[in-house]
Amino acid sequence: MLESVGSLTGSPWIYAMVAVSVLLDVFVPVLPSGLLVIMAATAAGSGAATGQVPDNVPDILALTLCATTASVLGDLVAYRLAWSGGARLDRALARSPRLSTAQERLGTALARGGGALVVLARFAPAGRSVVSLTAGAAHRRARDFVPWSALAGLAWATYSVALGYFGAHWLGTTWLATGVSVLALFAAGAAATYLMRRRPEPGETA
Repeated sequence: MLESVGSLTGSPWIYAMVAVSVLLDVFVPVLPSGLLVIMAATAAGSGAATGQVPDNVPDILALTLCATTASVLGDLVAYRLAWSGGARLDRALARSPRLSTAQERLGTALARGGGALVVLARFAPAGRSVVSLTAGAAHRRARDFVPWSALAGLAWATYSVALGYFGAHWLGTTWLATGVSVLALFAAGAAATYLMRRRPEPGETA
């Protein structure tokens, strides 16, 4: 696999590409930021597995920090844009039952000091976008939102990097390793979506 993507993962520019992809996928959720992180981590894992870690193999800690930072920055940009979006965005939220429900549940969760919803949303398809935009549109306090956004970004980046890194260790540097890792990422997204949509029981926090 490295031969196929060597020009991508074997360059220091991989960090910039990961950062841009992760930052922008809050606005364009179809961007393959998770796949890009996994591919870079697979390259790093292959070097460690063979006992040879060349200079051009991405560093695991740097890759995790890069993806985490870009995730938080992307959330903050969406949050601030929604905060200043004004009446037009408020009307858009009111017209969408999904966004209205998300806004209500997010507000309840943050008010009660439980931002697990923010962490779950980071794994769900488009969930990060919904949560960041609704938090800003509802003028939720940054001190209530940002720490959970940071935790969500770290959890997602660590999980994605671990999938690629350990996949290369266990399955080798093959398309099978990448495929299994991507499926595991999608599985986490499906589980997060299910948990976010599940109706809270009486007395249960949103």
